[in-house]
Amino acid sequence: MTSQTIQIGVFLFVTILIGLLTYLHCRGKGDRKSNQNKEYFLAGGGLAWYFVAGSITLTNLSTDQLVGMNGNQMALLALWELSAVVGLIVLAKVFLPVYYRYECTTTTELLEMRYNNKHIRAIISLLFFLGSALIFCPAVIYSGSLFMKNMFNVEIPLMTIAAAFAIVGAMYAVFGGLRAVAVSDTYSGVLLLAMAILVVFLALNAIDYDFSGIPQERLTLIGDNDSPIPWHTLLTGMIFIQMFYWGTNQVITQRAMAAPNIGEAQKGVFAAAGIRLLIVPAIIVIPGIVSYKLYGDIGDAAYGTIVFDLLPDWLRGIFAAAMAAAVLTTFNSNLNSATALYVCDVHESYINDNPNVPVLSGFVTILITVLSLILVQVYAQAESIINLIQQLYGLLSMPILSVFILGLVFKNVHAHAGIFSVIFGVALYALLSFEGSPIHAPFGLHFIHLMFITLISCVSLSLLLNWLVYKQVPVFTLAALKGPEPS
Repeated sequence: MTSQTIQIGVFLFVTILIGLLTYLHCRGKGDRKSNQNKEYFLAGGGLAWYFVAGSITLTNLSTDQLVGMNGNQMALLALWELSAVVGLIVLAKVFLPVYYRYECTTTTELLEMRYNNKHIRAIISLLFFLGSALIFCPAVIYSGSLFMKNMFNVEIPLMTIAAAFAIVGAMYAVFGGLRAVAVSDTYSGVLLLAMAILVVFLALNAIDYDFSGIPQERLTLIGDNDSPIPWHTLLTGMIFIQMFYWGTNQVITQRAMAAPNIGEAQKGVFAAAGIRLLIVPAIIVIPGIVSYKLYGDIGDAAYGTIVFDLLPDWLRGIFAAAMAAAVLTTFNSNLNSATALYVCDVHESYINDNPNVPVLSGFVTILITVLSLILVQVYAQAESIINLIQQLYGLLSMPILSVFILGLVFKNVHAHAGIFSVIFGVALYALLSFEGSPIHAPFGLHFIHLMFITLISCVSLSLLLNWLVYKQVPVFTLAALKGPEPS
């Protein structure tokens, strides 16, 4: 029996086992006829804290993280994960209590209640939808396919592997809803974290824990002006990036909003923060650094190559199954959340207020899946997949966050002022950050600084328009953090 046959056999066995365990756990649970939206998109409010923690962890931790961050082959990328702990704490202590008090199904539902305007909810939902469909879904399918191709060292075309991931992921999202997604996330997450930790120790052992010969700029956590994360960006845009991603992003918050109560949800988020602090930084940078010493600067191929070299045949199969599960769960999590945004915030508001949720969700899922496969070739041209994702998502993140900030800490802000500032913010960030623009990277500022400038500009413009155009004086208040105001 060849080593490749062993790997594939173990891979298929573990993959099928995860699917079977998920089916057995979810079988017979929920009643979609009584409340389709809550059951399909919030698992009927029945996720225990460990499923919340597991789903949040694995929704974020996938091949775009493991492959992309290790592909930078430097310790500095750990700062994304360390700062994410702050974002999770903000989610647990600030955003989640608000979402639960307002009984939201989507994060954007909060905007409709705060601005008393369904259009701002729909516009922000569409931006989130486009972020999942055009950025995260194709990126995770591409990076997962690249990893599998490198790890198994096969000649199968990248698009064939990508199509297999997309089809299976879409089936999870269509037939299981959030409950199946979250449960499979957790089972897969335990396996993935265990295997990723093993890879860290094997990598360190391969170089006898000796980092000599590796350039200092690849080992430091204090980035200079030319590094992917200059130290001073931690003082401006980084915290707001994390606040947006963990606090307002439907893909993440949907898991925490699916717990039976706020206490269970917060427990799950804090558990996810603990994993993020104690485990994730090591697994997303150490293998990449070691691969630099072993193979040189090989970019996004680093993680798949070192795993292929260090793991025995049967462990490669288990690790491949864990990585495949990570790809599938991140992909289907984005599918489920994007579908929730369209169904709840757009379709039910403007087209049909009582659709067949599973059927409509199936059509939307198929659309996103096809679009993701089309865009895989675009992401294959990227020099660094993780840096491209962060830069692209900047188009949406700060303009969207500005609307949430205004809605939560101000009263008497006109919805149209917020909508206009979002459109302005997307255009401004594109002009500031993309090459070819006449104002590209003014003064050589890093894109994280540019995100901070975009956020401040959006908030300021909204307040100015509110005062000059709509003749409304905004009132600073933290009342929204205490619950809905009486009608």
